[in-house]
Amino acid sequence: MKYDILLIGGNGFVGRVLAAQLQAQGYSVLLPTSHLAAARELRMLPKVHLEDADVHEFDELQSLCARIKSSGAVINLVGVLHDKPAMPYGKVFKAAHVDLPKNVITAMQMHDLKRYLHMSALGADSHGPSMYQRSKGDGEAAVKASQLDWTIFRPSVIFGAQDQFINLFAKLTKLSPALPLANHQAKFQPVSVDDVATAFVMALKMPQTICHSYDLVGPTIYTMKEIVEFAARRAKTSCAVIPVPAFVGYLQALAFEFLPVPTLMSRDNIASMRLPNILPINGQDALSEVFGVSRRSLEGMK
Repeated sequence: MKYDILLIGGNGFVGRVLAAQLQAQGYSVLLPTSHLAAARELRMLPKVHLEDADVHEFDELQSLCARIKSSGAVINLVGVLHDKPAMPYGKVFKAAHVDLPKNVITAMQMHDLKRYLHMSALGADSHGPSMYQRSKGDGEAAVKASQLDWTIFRPSVIFGAQDQFINLFAKLTKLSPALPLANHQAKFQPVSVDDVATAFVMALKMPQTICHSYDLVGPTIYTMKEIVEFAARRAKTSCAVIPVPAFVGYLQALAFEFLPVPTLMSRDNIASMRLPNILPINGQDALSEVFGVSRRSLEGMK
């Protein structure tokens, strides 16, 4: 069977919402994952076919591309948040953000596929202050250098019912009556996962989006402190947010990196915060101006 869409990284937070929207619009979706057990809710979508596959293995990747209609599209949502320090970035970032897009491009060319939608990140820059931003920037460069009909999306922090940002801080505010917070003035413009998914789906039928990059942001700019205070209210806790110097945050992140649990915050995350994660001055509000989306606010989060 041939499918309309190959959805890479579709078993994640954004992918699950996007898979549901794609099905609602009538697309058949091939969704590879190496974690089938974690994809239970996706099994409820009849037009979404889950495939046990490792997209980092090129033979498996090109085999997946062979099952997509020539008029179809490949969507790559893969992104990771943490890696061990290295220059310009570590092996994990390189594999996910640089090597995988290059392999996707090659596999698509082998099977005469043209339409490619790529998830990048606001602030992606090959010369950025963090490994994450540099690797995302190099991934973008590879996409732009290809001969594909590409569209790149660069969202700010994405929020939603199952996000790992607001929910993380909500959990932390439950653990203590006070939360020390470094980089409390760092700025973000959180965007709804539903709005991000809508932009991807709409772009499939908008040829004018080919060979364009779009920054995706919500309607409001917040400081880190304001976001954590929002998370505390959402969690119904009375946790006090206490700003602390940047070096304290650096030491906290260093400690988190060596704990035998999933990393909550890394030194690289802090490096990313050196630049405001907001729509650039004179930047285009793509969700409103290109896709006609009435952007959801953080306060309206379900």
